[in-house]
Amino acid sequence: MPEVFQTISPVDGRVYAERPLAGDVEVSAALEQALAAQREWRDAGLEARLRALGKAVDAFVAETPVIAEELTWQMGRPIGQTPGEVRGFEERARHMIDIAPEALADIAAAPMDGFERFIRREPHGVVFVLAPWNYPYLTSVNSIIPALAAGNAVILKPSHQTPLTAERFATAFAKAGLPDGVFQYLYLDHQGAAELMARDGIGFIAFTGSVAGGRAVQHALADRFAGAGLELGGKDPAYVRADADLDLAVETLVDGAFFNSGQSCCGIERIYVQQPVFGKFIDAYASLAGQYILGNPSESSVNLGPMARASLAEEVRVQTEEAISAGARPLVESGGFPAASSGTPYIAPQVLTDVSHDMRIMREETFGPVVGIMPVGSDDEAIALMNDSPYGLTASVWTRDVSAAKSIGDRVETGTWFMNRCDYLDPALAWTGVKDSGRGCTLSRVGYEQLTRPKSFHLRLN
Repeated sequence: MPEVFQTISPVDGRVYAERPLAGDVEVSAALEQALAAQREWRDAGLEARLRALGKAVDAFVAETPVIAEELTWQMGRPIGQTPGEVRGFEERARHMIDIAPEALADIAAAPMDGFERFIRREPHGVVFVLAPWNYPYLTSVNSIIPALAAGNAVILKPSHQTPLTAERFATAFAKAGLPDGVFQYLYLDHQGAAELMARDGIGFIAFTGSVAGGRAVQHALADRFAGAGLELGGKDPAYVRADADLDLAVETLVDGAFFNSGQSCCGIERIYVQQPVFGKFIDAYASLAGQYILGNPSESSVNLGPMARASLAEEVRVQTEEAISAGARPLVESGGFPAASSGTPYIAPQVLTDVSHDMRIMREETFGPVVGIMPVGSDDEAIALMNDSPYGLTASVWTRDVSAAKSIGDRVETGTWFMNRCDYLDPALAWTGVKDSGRGCTLSRVGYEQLTRPKSFHLRLN
């Protein structure tokens, strides 16, 4: 009998799904089928591939209500918010389809008499995508759609917390008429995923997850030369200058910190505020954070659901309590959140002041609904603190001074720099990180570069 895993819903603790793990026979068959199907898919031509992918997006979006409800029960995001993941999926998928002809076009070299020279983008072959549970569609679409557009086959490993997402992908691609084997999914444990990455048939790995997971990918590839794109953690900062629109900053940064219960690699986890507006900012921020309704995410009135697992919520509680014991001051009354309960995934939002970088809450990834806020005296101090982190995924500044925003952004170690915005992926821009936030790039025309390899054509004509 194959080993089985269970998906425990954070909503009520029941078993929401149960699936068998793939064994060696299934893995070998899937890889063999992918390798054969990829050649047919590549030869079908870009226009045919893009037409099929457009139909797949249509089929996926048509199932929005069912997909949204499944997502709420699998990982706990409120039902009023999960349809937004489908909208984000569609935005990114259609953008990557639309730009594919230009991004994948041959690159001509300068004219030379008697020669034709150009660079062609070739697919890797089979791309192995490992998706996380926090945004299972929004993260995986960044690689799956462009990988397929470029002529690769894809094997998806979903998180055990959100396994039904893989089945939704497969259904949409089948309805669109993709050849059998071009897209497949496998339910694998960590060891099974590592063994598949080590196989010669895998041409590229696209991983989204923890820093530890990224290191595991590198170890799995130690004896091979396959490439890997790693989208890892974040400890994303925001800097509120004295000239900021405070109403906009408060509203957007509260949402940026607490949406999805703070379970976002690019969510706001620390905020630095210039001293003249610090008091006004934290009062307004804490007041708005205290207005969330925490509870059963299947209820339409709830806008803050549980974290995906009780163990994750416990780690957030530990970090928060450590900070308070070290002198941090909590600004949100926990009594306003009766659904919050120790030992469960339900955890109330919290805002901390009197924090410092000696505390884990300001330097290590928290990945939950708590944020620390510090006053700063200058741009230089804010920049130093924003850079005082092993991560560098996104960072933001809140100001009316565009020139200042650009000059500060030049000095901040980050993959994406925002002004008066946060916690958003623009599909027209490169999504990338520095330091422990990973390597490689998805989205934009640059994102196609890691999902293909350059092949030079040097043709002598006479």
